[in-house]
Amino acid sequence: MTIDHGRVVVLYGGDSAEREVSLKSGEAILAALQRGGVAPIAFDPAEGGLAGLEALAPDRVFIALHGRGGEDGTLQGALELLGIPYTGSGVLASALGMDKQRTKLVWQALGLPTPECVMLNAESDWDAVVERLGLPLIVKPVHEGSTLGITIVDSAETLAAAYRDAARYDARVMAERFIRGEEYTVSLLGDEALPAIRVEVPGGFYDYEAKYLSDETLYHLPCGLSETHEKALAELCREAFEAIGCRGWGRVDVMRDDQGHFWLLEVNTVPGMTDHSLVPQAAAHAGIDFDTLVLRILDTAGRCD
Repeated sequence: MTIDHGRVVVLYGGDSAEREVSLKSGEAILAALQRGGVAPIAFDPAEGGLAGLEALAPDRVFIALHGRGGEDGTLQGALELLGIPYTGSGVLASALGMDKQRTKLVWQALGLPTPECVMLNAESDWDAVVERLGLPLIVKPVHEGSTLGITIVDSAETLAAAYRDAARYDARVMAERFIRGEEYTVSLLGDEALPAIRVEVPGGFYDYEAKYLSDETLYHLPCGLSETHEKALAELCREAFEAIGCRGWGRVDVMRDDQGHFWLLEVNTVPGMTDHSLVPQAAAHAGIDFDTLVLRILDTAGRCD
């Protein structure tokens, strides 16, 4: 059955640190919708603001805004007030998913495995942080995505500099226990967990360049896990996704340590949709081409329950 999507607006660009990635995601989504028989309207909130969006009178909004202002619940709240259905998670789940520390607190409360973390500030006792978390450890902004501002720290002497770098992106910075092992990501589409991807980076760190620019990053599909372990990973990610109230679509990033234990890192409620992005790769492996994926995401557009 063909769904009449009405007047569809694709929100992309914005003014977060992830603007460039968002522009690429939005362009890919717009092209896919056009190929799928939808006549989408492109809108950059950095240029027209909320009033400009309201003037377009959309029936549905496809959110392709990454980072703060698009992925953190503020836009979702505005769309709720305007009564406009939108793709992705609602206000609470978006806000939680953007806050890595509070996501961890929810997971920890439910007994889900996630690496221990410590909040940092300019007066932190760096030696005490190292004693608690061990070395190496990860320093990251609490509210940024795309690995912006993230540093792997190998000594107490470099911890302060890593903090200052992360603080350029966010007033809240955390240090996290480093999990040595393999990195996996699981995409969720509706009630379905798509095939897991194992990410392998020649340099060992899946940073911004490895995610969006490098052609050397390897994405293993199938991921190499046994059927039993991949099912366990999918169930863990589905549970983690639902724990913070996510809906529609998204992605959960996980590490697997040397003992075979999975550790939840973070949730992405508006994942990238570029030519290097993980959700389209997982969907393709499951037999869902990019255009179909975009339409299926659009079909999930709704308001908070």
